[in-house]
Amino acid sequence: MSLILPGAKVRVTNPEDTYYRFEGLVQRVADGNAAVLFENGNWDKLVTFQLGELEEVSLKRPAKK
Repeated sequence: MSLILPGAKVRVTNPEDTYYRFEGLVQRVADGNAAVLFENGNWDKLVTFQLGELEEVSLKRPAKK
């Protein structure tokens, strides 16, 4: 498991969760939990997850062809 810090882009990996496969930005990390901000058009939502339910998303751009 990689170290997840505030500002990291993450994806929810728990298939039992309503937010499964949603991607958001970590706002804060404390006591094994992370508060993740989801922004989508006309709504914003801040949800707390256990760190084991999240994976960091690579921000690398695909290579040009």
